Amino acid sequence: MATVKTSNNLVEQGENKITWARNKMPVLQSISERWKENQPLKGVRVSACLHVTPKTANLLITLKDGGAEVALCGSNPLSTQDDVVAALNEVYQVPTHAKRGEGKEDFYNRILEVLDIKPHITVDDGADLINTLHSERRELLDNISGGTEETTTGVTRLKAMARDNYLQYPVIAVNDAMTKHMFDNRYGTGQSTIDGIMRATNYLMAGTSFVVVGYGWCGRGVAKDASGLGARVTVVEVDPVRALEASLDGFEVKSMEEAAKNADFVVTTTGNKNVVDKHHLENIKDGCILSNSGHFNVEINLESLEKMSKTKRTVRPDVEEYQLKDGRKVYVIGEGRLVNLSAGEGHPADVMDMSFSNQALSVEYLANEKTNLKNDVYPVPKHLDEGIAELKLKCMGMELEQLTEEQKEYLNSWDVGT
Repeated sequence: MATVKTSNNLVEQGENKITWARNKMPVLQSISERWKENQPLKGVRVSACLHVTPKTANLLITLKDGGAEVALCGSNPLSTQDDVVAALNEVYQVPTHAKRGEGKEDFYNRILEVLDIKPHITVDDGADLINTLHSERRELLDNISGGTEETTTGVTRLKAMARDNYLQYPVIAVNDAMTKHMFDNRYGTGQSTIDGIMRATNYLMAGTSFVVVGYGWCGRGVAKDASGLGARVTVVEVDPVRALEASLDGFEVKSMEEAAKNADFVVTTTGNKNVVDKHHLENIKDGCILSNSGHFNVEINLESLEKMSKTKRTVRPDVEEYQLKDGRKVYVIGEGRLVNLSAGEGHPADVMDMSFSNQALSVEYLANEKTNLKNDVYPVPKHLDEGIAELKLKCMGMELEQLTEEQKEYLNSWDVGT
């Protein structure tokens, strides 16, 4: 598809956003500067399927600085920022195939377009790119050295593919890096999810009944930030250890059926299907606002909600009102898609600096180790993960303590007791 010429205002706006984000991405900047000198990705073609935001733009620019030929498409129809697309295409010469709000057919056609460069490495968020390769463009698989995956949902899908011996090339689970999920999923998702809800609704959080479904790293972050704004937080969990942790963190723990009866806000963060289901909706509080912070729009059973409703209308940008047949009203933000990106701007650049540094260094690692890896899902190498943490601390003006030789010897001994 030919790139459409866009207005100068849109291009300038996108360029300003990209520069603004880069100011808070010093680790990625340091990788760019090193790569400009040694060009470790020269001759490598990289196809990426990611949320098209200013932070993502800086990752693609960094890959290009390393010598890679790159192409980008969106990983969610409502997470694309059109001004960033314009700037990437016209200022940075990064071919970007995405448009906010496009339909399902167009969305998947964009994925096929980025595969037209016949990539050596894929960069994914949700595994749609990898899945499309394995189902529709299998002739390209022999050319691929490896891939990376950004999010929990995608890693789950890829591990299932590997278990079934269906995965045809090695993939690095960037999401599982400590400098990714402990910060991006917790602090990034926490802040950006609350930000998306507040932008969409302009409602007060303090004093409300706020239900978080799922207490993984994302759920922890959302619960913490909602509580910090004065909401009374209830957690819904299926895992007894996580449920216990939520309770000891100070939150109520209830079944979804019970939590729905008094919920002012519900946020899903599970990566699973229909965690807010028909029987929950039948008892949900009048005026409840539903949103999702998992990757796919399957966590709220929207099909059942449609059937239960007599009317549906848009009442604010990104907010749809469903009036149920018994008169109750339920509101859904961003079509049940990622609320932090459909109604907000996604994670702060500060945390994406670490996440996308993991992506960049994992691409470099794959380019170097392509013949030494089997078709499986791998963690980010520990030395890269820890190196990113050290660089981030240094950029923040923090200092690490150093072990003395005596302390190292003590930690490695077994014969010294009380």
